[in-house]
Amino acid sequence: MTTLLQLQALGQSPWQDNISRTQLRSGGLARMVTDGDITGLTSNPTIFEQAIGKSDAYDAELHSYARAGLSAEQIFYALAIEDIQAAADVFQPLYARSKGREGFVSLEVSPRLAHDTAGTVNEAQRLAQQVQRQNLMIKIPATRAGLPAITATLAAGISVNVTLIFSLQRYREVIDAHLAGIEQALAAGRSLEGIASVASFFVSRVDSMIDKQLADRMAADPQTRPQLQALRGRAAIANARLAYQLFSETLQTPRWTTLAARGAQPQRPLWASTSTKDPAYRDVLYVEQLIGPQTVNTLPPATLQAFKDHGSATVTLHPQAGDSQQLLQQLATAGIDLQRATEQLEADGVAAFQKSFDSLLAVIEQRRTEVLAAKPAT
Repeated sequence: MTTLLQLQALGQSPWQDNISRTQLRSGGLARMVTDGDITGLTSNPTIFEQAIGKSDAYDAELHSYARAGLSAEQIFYALAIEDIQAAADVFQPLYARSKGREGFVSLEVSPRLAHDTAGTVNEAQRLAQQVQRQNLMIKIPATRAGLPAITATLAAGISVNVTLIFSLQRYREVIDAHLAGIEQALAAGRSLEGIASVASFFVSRVDSMIDKQLADRMAADPQTRPQLQALRGRAAIANARLAYQLFSETLQTPRWTTLAARGAQPQRPLWASTSTKDPAYRDVLYVEQLIGPQTVNTLPPATLQAFKDHGSATVTLHPQAGDSQQLLQQLATAGIDLQRATEQLEADGVAAFQKSFDSLLAVIEQRRTEVLAAKPAT
């Protein structure tokens, strides 16, 4: 049994954090699903920027849409939806076998709508209608404006992947938004069994920021090095383990058990940003240290392959987070404001996706202009 299959036996679903037309056309994605390597897939604006903006695999369709008069943004969504539909079809048999528990494919709303509640709700509904796949999840960022949009989208019966969660405070709000959406769906007479959700809690970016702050403090006061060095590379995992504790506690509440009795699915924690940014750390650190029941880990291709090659699968997440709270207290004592850091990470995450989206649209616009300027073939 591969380590990826062992993960699933322990209750964690490995997803691929990538999509490309090349992988779809070659049959590579289908092979991974057949082999049991992955049970779902996530995409985001940066992934599509790489897939569309830096390859020629989309050129024929892009040229056709350009000649049909579509704008750059319309062309992007046409191409992205084709990929998402194709990927969803690959996962559909798994989705059916698992009775709607596995086999999801995620498509994100425009990052330009990160602070627009009504715009996010409208776009989520539009994308769901255009993709027309049961196993689609719409990704909505956990910004303040995103929270009511999450509730409204779930209430409409659309599955949601809540993205860009960095803090425990925001995660509590996401849990509440999810429960409210499921309650509203139930009140509207919807079947709850087909409404799924994951809460994408970002990991490695937390260590990247906190480790830098620790390094700055050690440089300013070398006498603190022994104490602060021991805290490096630990904030992200402690933060995520406390999130898992919060998830576990939520499953015991009357509010949740009432919904579960009506067929609701739990909103599983999904560990995102799990590639290791610091080369000093083990390349599968954020996989091995966050394995537990009813969770998802979405892995970039390199991390996925690394874990399959030399990862170790054993349960490392528990309903009680052990000394994680103590570690965060040690960070606070050292002058590290984790809440402020996670707020900055949320803002940076939104900005990064907006930059990728704008960059991709600029590339598409350039290609569209070139197509329209070219003389027709004779």
